[in-house]
Amino acid sequence: MIKVKNVIKRFGDFTALDGLNINVEKGSVYGLIGPNGAGKTTILKILSGVYRADSGETLIDNKKIYENLAVKENLTFISDDLFFFTTYTIKDTAKYYAGLYKDWSWERFENLKEIFKIDTSRKVRSLSKGMQKQVAFWLSICAQPEIMLLDEPVDGLDPVMRRNVWRLILQDVAERGTTVLVSSHNLRELEDVCDHVGIMHNGKIVLEKALDDMKGATHKLQLAFSDEVPPALLEELKPVHRENYGSVSIFIVKGNSEKIVQTAGKYSPLICDILPLTLEEIFIYELGGLGYEFENIIL
Repeated sequence: MIKVKNVIKRFGDFTALDGLNINVEKGSVYGLIGPNGAGKTTILKILSGVYRADSGETLIDNKKIYENLAVKENLTFISDDLFFFTTYTIKDTAKYYAGLYKDWSWERFENLKEIFKIDTSRKVRSLSKGMQKQVAFWLSICAQPEIMLLDEPVDGLDPVMRRNVWRLILQDVAERGTTVLVSSHNLRELEDVCDHVGIMHNGKIVLEKALDDMKGATHKLQLAFSDEVPPALLEELKPVHRENYGSVSIFIVKGNSEKIVQTAGKYSPLICDILPLTLEEIFIYELGGLGYEFENIIL
């Protein structure tokens, strides 16, 4: 559905995207995560046609995006930095959208008044940031796009509205096969909605997998011994991270979980458990191997 091939984008001497490759399947919810400055917003703006890549290809259904109206009328982009016409009310903006999107639904617009509960005669620019974000989702969902590009989408929304928005989006994913590419720093929330994840660093994808496969390849191992951890075990496991809590040690280990437990079991630990690993932990430990990690800070 969405293919990004060897894309490079520079701003002066700064290289924002450095040979980026992304593959997003139709009907999937793909979470794009990475540290600040990794290039997430840049690629979303290229995919929406705001920016043009210096080289490489960005394709939707094998069609180029830049200045391609036939592609753009099937996608919406909700940026972290929203823009609305100064004098337009919500109803005025809805009419504008209706003229741009061939599948616009006025029936949906009326029905969603029960969810968003904002007077459509109000000027959008006069609303708070959170209410403007609600309007952006309201209009985007009514446009019934094939693709939704979302940059920090629910930032500024209260917990109830966040849940309502995601419920509406996931309903379209399930019923209409909508494809969603979402960039966010809220990894806990992405973990609930995404089926695929790409981790970006320095303008490149360093890991791209189905979320279940990503979790299945990295494990949190809890071990305890009556004495110190056997050095030979460390040599076999080759953990990417270790933390100690008294006599209990936590290891982040890559590989097959059954084989990891079998290997640890040879050394007769007092405790040996595989614990659930969150997307946030995967992100931290994957980037830790690339020199981007949290540090002990002494004040």
